[in-house]
Amino acid sequence: MSVLDAPDEEECATSPEVPVEDSEDDGEVATSNKILDFEWFQTQPSRDPLMHWRREVAREKKKHYIFKNVESRRYTKLMRMCANRLGTESTIEFFGKLGRETGVKEFNSMIKLCLEKAKACRDIDSAVEYIYRAYRLFETMKDKGLTIEKDIYGPFLLYLIDVGMFEEFEMFSAFFKELNPKCFSRIAYYEMLLCIRIQDEEKIQELCHSVEDYNEKAHYDLAESYMLAFAESGRKEDLVALLDMLDLSKVSGSKYIYNIFKSLGRLELENYAEKLLQGMRSKGCADHNISSLILDYTTNITNIMVEDMLVAFHKWHEKFEVAPSIAAYDKIISICCNSSKIGLALDVADRMCKSSSDVPVESFHPIIHACEQRCELHMARPIYDLIRHHNLKLKSETFRSMISLFVKLKDFEGAYNILTDAEEFGEISTVSLYNAIMLGYYREKNYNGAQMVMSQMQIAGVKPDSETFSYLIANCESEENISKYRDQLRQDLIPMTRHIYVALTVAYARLGNFDMAKQVLLDKEIPRKFLSDIKSALVGALASNGQVLDALRLHDVIKESGGSLEPKAAITLIEHIRTEGELDRMHQLLDGLNDSDSWFEGCGRVLLYCVQHNYTDVAIDLLKQLKEKDEMSTYMVVDQVFCQIWDMEITNLDLGMVFLDAVKELGLNVSRTSLDFLLSACVKAKNLQRAQQIWSEYESAGLPHNVLTSLRMYQAFLSSGGRKAAKKLLKTIPKEDDHVRYIIDSCHTTYYSEDFKHSATVRLSSQKRARSKQKATNKG
Repeated sequence: MSVLDAPDEEECATSPEVPVEDSEDDGEVATSNKILDFEWFQTQPSRDPLMHWRREVAREKKKHYIFKNVESRRYTKLMRMCANRLGTESTIEFFGKLGRETGVKEFNSMIKLCLEKAKACRDIDSAVEYIYRAYRLFETMKDKGLTIEKDIYGPFLLYLIDVGMFEEFEMFSAFFKELNPKCFSRIAYYEMLLCIRIQDEEKIQELCHSVEDYNEKAHYDLAESYMLAFAESGRKEDLVALLDMLDLSKVSGSKYIYNIFKSLGRLELENYAEKLLQGMRSKGCADHNISSLILDYTTNITNIMVEDMLVAFHKWHEKFEVAPSIAAYDKIISICCNSSKIGLALDVADRMCKSSSDVPVESFHPIIHACEQRCELHMARPIYDLIRHHNLKLKSETFRSMISLFVKLKDFEGAYNILTDAEEFGEISTVSLYNAIMLGYYREKNYNGAQMVMSQMQIAGVKPDSETFSYLIANCESEENISKYRDQLRQDLIPMTRHIYVALTVAYARLGNFDMAKQVLLDKEIPRKFLSDIKSALVGALASNGQVLDALRLHDVIKESGGSLEPKAAITLIEHIRTEGELDRMHQLLDGLNDSDSWFEGCGRVLLYCVQHNYTDVAIDLLKQLKEKDEMSTYMVVDQVFCQIWDMEITNLDLGMVFLDAVKELGLNVSRTSLDFLLSACVKAKNLQRAQQIWSEYESAGLPHNVLTSLRMYQAFLSSGGRKAAKKLLKTIPKEDDHVRYIIDSCHTTYYSEDFKHSATVRLSSQKRARSKQKATNKG
């Protein structure tokens, strides 16, 4: 087998297992393998010809599946890598010598690579080289008779427009039209975008009027492309003029009709949207299509609130006497959930269920997920009550998600009630539901409750699975219990899964037996596809339990072997690195985080590390990256930074002020929380000058001084000896609240007693000096 045919580890894990070939020797003893020291035997091959034929057919199907879904994907990836190193022409020549024909997918991949390289160039002259390479690839596709579709030429033409390569645009658009005449109307869209970009008003009007006197479909295709260009460029007057020229009943059949309705919503062209819908209604357009177009229009109205959008959505449906489709309702539910309108989403779901008897329970899944993500756990009961009220057919995923919500709500009785409903339902496996309840008890450190779940499973006759044992092992309080569960795994013939190996690693590390935790990796029966996850779990477990140096060494070994850490393990390691001088290591770990959520979380922790060790420039650079990634979430990190500055043993006010300036320079709003922490840091450092600067920052940020702010400033005055200013400020602080009076009294006790001690010390010192002086005089 060639290297191109061999599946890698990850793909082996997801691909169907290759069937074992029939033995050439019919009398050969059956093969065996050992899992947990238990003998498993394969039966001897059947002599039935029909069975043999079925196996051969299945084998051929699997070969085709693996080729289509594994080899083709790997081949494209390999070509892209070679093109990156050797160049596109050399790559095509090389693979041609291997006897492998290069198809549309591979050409598209290399053209996309050329486009990415061109975009990465800092100047047009450097980008021209990659544009030329792409042109040669397009020419080769033409010579081979391959079709060039809009998915590849569209982004290419857009890039030429964006960088102002207008002559090249003309050349490429003419080339594409000649090669694929069917793309003529679509390229017209890019040509209009170019005219809009260079503000060639005369050409724009010429193109518009070119379709005025024609009714052929080809000309309407051109008009629709122009409409789309106007709509996406925000040229409302041109779009209206073009709509007035055309027969809207013909436009209603446009392949761009959904994009057109979105644009009509953004530009608030209600009359034209209504005319188009009337034309479609008169032609007998299906109700669900009408409903989808209404949704596209109403959801794209500029600055519309979710509640107002919902009112408009139903108003338009009543006007055209169509029922909202389930698909449209599903999209509205998603919009409500994304806007944190969980209650409104539930109202929509209720209305949908009342209007149709075919609502699938999956329509409720986004609401359940949003409740969990946004910690709206109190909505669990109304969601489940509504599902049961409408007698929806629940599935295993729904039961488990609802149980998970109830468990997080700490309503274990409610979770058991759902489990009872699932058992009465009788069509699903309930072991995963028991596992969800068990996991909830373990999260609450309620070990008795978790063991009670095991007892309930035995009573119900439900056998624990590998997930059950992974929870039990991970939370063992002794190594004896770990051994007990391992023995039970063997006895019940439950295979060792990735989760169990990870649980073993975590459990041994938590109990302080790091040798046994490392020993798990040496188990020869561990499938190779599990090794990466187990190594990552070991890194996280070592770091969490104080063995940071060992965790770092293992991380280095993983990197040297070409592997990478799982995001959770990388973040755990970042969090537990405390020693100074590990900034390069931090960046290395951060670079290994690929998905945006884990990168953001890791970057925030690295930023806190920089603040702790006074890497000011690096901290500000990371702040810029965070803002570019997710501005809203950056505010939470900024608050954490100022909290850490206040919490540090030696308060670094200089860094705090520099970081505050950086926050303002990046255009971020300074929050009250950040200023409160910074002002508290000034009190801690007894730095009145900085405190007065922060006091003025509240006004600059549009944040009025409240009672807590005034109390902190009062403390700042007292701690630095500003008694008169403190008394003056004290008069402005309302004292009706008991807590306020308590803080003021505490300040008096603390700071005035310190003054008394200081005065007493000064008096004693002066008395000692006076007595010494008197003794010296007497001796003289």
